[in-house]
Amino acid sequence: MKKFRKVLDGLTTSSPINPGGSPVYGSAAGTPSAAPTPRELDIQETLMSEHFQICKTVRHGFPCQPTALAFDPVQKILAIGSRSGGVRLLGRPGVDCHCQHESGAAVLQLQFLINEGALVTACADDTLHLWNLRQRRPAILHSLKFNRERITFCHLPFQSKWLYVGTERGNTHIVNIESFVLSGYVIMWNKAIELSTKTHPGPVVHLSDSPKDEGKLLIGFESGTIVMWDLRSKRTEFRIYYDEAIHSVSWHHEGRQFMCSHSDGSLSMWHLRNTAKPFQVTFPHGKSQRDGRKESCKPILKVEYKTSRNSEAFVVFSGGLSYDKAGRRPTLTIMHGKAITVLEMDYPIVDFMVLCETPYLNEVQEPYAVVVLLEKDFVVVDLTQSNFPIFENPYPMDIHESPVTCTAYFADCPPDIIPVLYSIGAKHKKTGYSHKEWPVSGGTWTVGSQTYPEIIITGHADGSIKFWDATAITLQMLYKLKTSKVFEKPKSGEMGRSAELVEEDPFAVQMISWCPQSRIFCVVGISAHVILYRFSKHDANTTITSLEVRLQCDTEDVISPSDTENTPCFSDPSGHSPQPQPPSPRSNTPDSVRDSIPCLKVKDRMIRMPPGYQAELVVQLLWVDGEPPQQITSLDLNSAYGLLAFGNCNGLAVVDYLQKSILLCMSTVELYGSADPFQRLTRSPRKNRQSTSDTCMRGLSNFYSDSKKRIRTSYQSLTELSDNQVSLDLERSKSPTSAPYSPSLHNDPRGTGEPVSNLRSCHYSPVFYLLDNVKGPGRKLSLPTDLKTDLDHVNGHCTSPTSQPCPSGKARVPGGPEGARLARRGPGRPPFRKAQSAACMEVSLPVSSLTEGYTSRRAMLQQLHGVSMYSHDEHHITSYSWSERESRENSFSRSRSSSVSSIDRETKEAVTTLQFAESYGRKSDTLPTPCLWVGTSLGMVLIIPVSIPMDEEERQEEPVTVAPTGTVLMLKGSVLRFGFLDCGGALIQNPYEVWRDLHAPEDPDRPRKRKLVNFSPSSSQEACGDGHLAVVCSERQAKVFLMPSQACLYVHNITDSSFVLRADVVSVCNSVCLACFCANGHIMTLSLPSLRPLLDISYLPLTDMRIARTFCFTNGGQALYLCSPTEIQRITYSQEMCDNLQEMLGELFTPIETPEAQNRGFLKGFFGGNAQTFDREELFGEASAGKASRSLAQHIPGQGGMEGMKAAAGGVVGELARARIALDERGQRLGELEDRTAHMMTSAETFSKHAHELMLKCKDKKWYQF
Repeated sequence: MKKFRKVLDGLTTSSPINPGGSPVYGSAAGTPSAAPTPRELDIQETLMSEHFQICKTVRHGFPCQPTALAFDPVQKILAIGSRSGGVRLLGRPGVDCHCQHESGAAVLQLQFLINEGALVTACADDTLHLWNLRQRRPAILHSLKFNRERITFCHLPFQSKWLYVGTERGNTHIVNIESFVLSGYVIMWNKAIELSTKTHPGPVVHLSDSPKDEGKLLIGFESGTIVMWDLRSKRTEFRIYYDEAIHSVSWHHEGRQFMCSHSDGSLSMWHLRNTAKPFQVTFPHGKSQRDGRKESCKPILKVEYKTSRNSEAFVVFSGGLSYDKAGRRPTLTIMHGKAITVLEMDYPIVDFMVLCETPYLNEVQEPYAVVVLLEKDFVVVDLTQSNFPIFENPYPMDIHESPVTCTAYFADCPPDIIPVLYSIGAKHKKTGYSHKEWPVSGGTWTVGSQTYPEIIITGHADGSIKFWDATAITLQMLYKLKTSKVFEKPKSGEMGRSAELVEEDPFAVQMISWCPQSRIFCVVGISAHVILYRFSKHDANTTITSLEVRLQCDTEDVISPSDTENTPCFSDPSGHSPQPQPPSPRSNTPDSVRDSIPCLKVKDRMIRMPPGYQAELVVQLLWVDGEPPQQITSLDLNSAYGLLAFGNCNGLAVVDYLQKSILLCMSTVELYGSADPFQRLTRSPRKNRQSTSDTCMRGLSNFYSDSKKRIRTSYQSLTELSDNQVSLDLERSKSPTSAPYSPSLHNDPRGTGEPVSNLRSCHYSPVFYLLDNVKGPGRKLSLPTDLKTDLDHVNGHCTSPTSQPCPSGKARVPGGPEGARLARRGPGRPPFRKAQSAACMEVSLPVSSLTEGYTSRRAMLQQLHGVSMYSHDEHHITSYSWSERESRENSFSRSRSSSVSSIDRETKEAVTTLQFAESYGRKSDTLPTPCLWVGTSLGMVLIIPVSIPMDEEERQEEPVTVAPTGTVLMLKGSVLRFGFLDCGGALIQNPYEVWRDLHAPEDPDRPRKRKLVNFSPSSSQEACGDGHLAVVCSERQAKVFLMPSQACLYVHNITDSSFVLRADVVSVCNSVCLACFCANGHIMTLSLPSLRPLLDISYLPLTDMRIARTFCFTNGGQALYLCSPTEIQRITYSQEMCDNLQEMLGELFTPIETPEAQNRGFLKGFFGGNAQTFDREELFGEASAGKASRSLAQHIPGQGGMEGMKAAAGGVVGELARARIALDERGQRLGELEDRTAHMMTSAETFSKHAHELMLKCKDKKWYQF
């Protein structure tokens, strides 16, 4: 009863009701009576729901799985279609637009209405779409769905409104572009071929009108039949039957001959005077054999035949190589006269186009470039130079050069950082490009009024880092950094071992942390290593300092102090003394003997480093008794403190990078001290390693049903192929160590400077928090973290080799279903598989998951793995049948446990987020001090004060003290993010050090001293008194605490049916909010500090891991994610940016006068060289051709661009935007009309002048003088 009364007292004296959510039921750790109410804080929140709106802004990168290509030679706009139904429209740099077909059907073919601002797309669902490009957000005007026939080829003659459509049945239909309805005029296949022909000619693969006579249509069938159809007389003029299948046809500009490409690698030339046989057949890459026959060659998929005035004709084709040349890369061949140039491509050729000066097919073409669309690249070749150089691509098409594994987005960076990075990166650019201007130069683009420096950073599977200038919704490469250069390459004696690593990515980047002000950059790799870089404008010859951390934690049996008091757990605390040389990380050392060695070997010699980012320190986690180090899951650095912190599922390490020493290396359990809120059970001593692994595997085998085994096996193979993080973590599920290591808290005899401030800039993937714990017969279910960890891997602690002896720790029992896989891995195999490329993580999910989403990270893995999970907010029944479990997984139902204070299960707690800040480590503190905030996978928040010497000289020599106080705050679910506000509601930035170039020449007048900038809570507020607000967000809820009293002022349960993947405290509209992205696709924003919901929109369901790994928010209401393995999608959740988006986007269409056709000359016109006038309207119109069958195709009216305007603006602003667009289009039409009128007046005046001169000349002449 006393306990119940205390609970009631706590409820009555705790914080007030949360206006934005549920009432707060007491402080997690604090004195409720000392907590001021929100009214006492008197924070004016300015953000309202009207300030938020979700809208896609721009897409960067190479179109994923391209299928089609088109070019407008007048507007100079390029279009690329993709298999997912997307269309990318490219012009001059800055003009880059992405359109998407709602059906998602693959784009088969693209046809521009040349100089009309429109595009026709033919999709795999047999639908034609007409896109309006005269607006910044193109939209579909009309659609035509074919019901009975499959579309195979389309052709739109220049300046014609009638589109020819060939089908799989061999028929040719004609569509009116203006009304988008079928004409009654149809060319049936059986009328096109001879009646005596007994076989079907196959699908239509080519359609083109004769350059000499527009009234004649050339139809190519797949079987090799070619028909010239006279549109006026509705009959065949001639037929050609060829033995080889036809892939493409190309006309000579005079219209008297044409060229065909065939499946046997040959090119045939045909003349209209004699169509009985080709007058020339060539095998460009086929050699004659001894028997006189040509060797067999691959098909020539496409050929283009273009003429030039000043030189011989160009013949450009793809394919045609001989079959015996195995391993040859895809080629593009350019035949210019007798010269044959073969250009090898890195990827298969999808399509290509020869760009010509004129849009008229009956004129000399004058080709100047070839656009080549590859599967994963985009190349433009200059035809005007004899060596055919390529143009430098101004678009960011190489994002996927190595698969993207993580992303980071920084808005409002220091203004000087972009020019500096660009100047350094420009020195390493490739050379040998064409000196001519980029030929795709259409559209217009101007920098918008609202621009600020933005940088996107991408980490890749090969260990490279790319910095991109993302200012004003563009993307341009700035600088590339290769982290692999820090490590040694395998020696010649290890070539066999290195051959096994070809398919693996030991340097893959997992997460990054960047301080733009101090320009300090930190990278975490998959091989459990951390690299710290400093920026310098000068090259330097330096040695990289390497620290090794033994962070392998054991907690099983209590080991007496006598067992460990003589164990030398630490070496020289300075970290500079030489470490004992372990075996080479790549040597053939069996896993069972590997101990105290890192996964990679750092270069230990003097290295010359070019200007840019230069490695200063490498920290590596070590193998322990045959166990590989667990992957690092959290990272933060602070340049003002000179400290770096990182954690994983075993514990936490803090490094002083100024003194190159390790300050702290502790397990998560030891960080609590006596304040541990969980009752963690010890277990019996471990048994033999082999028997334990075998038992674990047998337990898995018996416990999985056949269906679940198939699910697990297929998923493991999927992750191995698609580079999924879960596969990597499964590979790291090992049996525990045998040697117990004691917990340590080490005060290094060196020190840190004055506390100061930095942007919150640690970006890491939330998918690293996935867990895979297995429940077997007779085993207790472990309390999982949100990180994938070892099976039966319990919290423990191990120490750094540079630490000191300390009290005893606990051992742990080995476990892990991957024991057998480890044995199969072979001697010396490192603990990594293929890199967890975010670009390749496409997981097919059940329909239920797409509609309902996941309730938790555990549920996600349950659906994929068939593995039962447990969390302190998700309590499962310990025994039920597999059928029950399967139904539970499909419905994602969960029963809740109300008790989280006592857990009678083994626990494995991971460090999921870290942040240095000026805060209060204890309730009794009166002034803020440097602190490290630690969030764990069990929803625990620990605050660790750090004592740093203030004087600069003392900071280099005196020790820095890190002392955990046991301060604990609690939330539901894994902790994802921290943020700090002053009592006025303003965001407190972290302290930082102003950048200084350590390798610049010494200047005696300006000594290089550390200049620190501090944003202490006490200095940023006077009227509000001491203290600050701490915002903590987990995967389930968000809380706001008042420091130093640690009273919980507000709490908001973000989601019960899903879980938060990404959360950030961001500034929007001169205020601050909490932005969240959930696994069910919802994007939410909450006001701060009241946590009032402002936005909750279902935007993007989590259909694959790539989105989860790469989604990130930034200031200014922007966010991004990897929407495909090759593309970055940027979005905004700010209404203000949505309103201004129209001004920021480029114009695709610019009014340009169509070039006039060349004068054909008097003799050609007089002697019948010019064909008679051809009126398509008279032939194909409803009056003469009649109506087409309604069942053949269905017309679907489009929205006419309204969707783009609705997405871009709403309400009154939207009406104004629509009116402005309408005025712009009306102005364009009036401008065109005025230009045409002026042209007509000029022509009339010229005609009148010539007529008057002719009249005066002939006035006095007699009749016989004419």
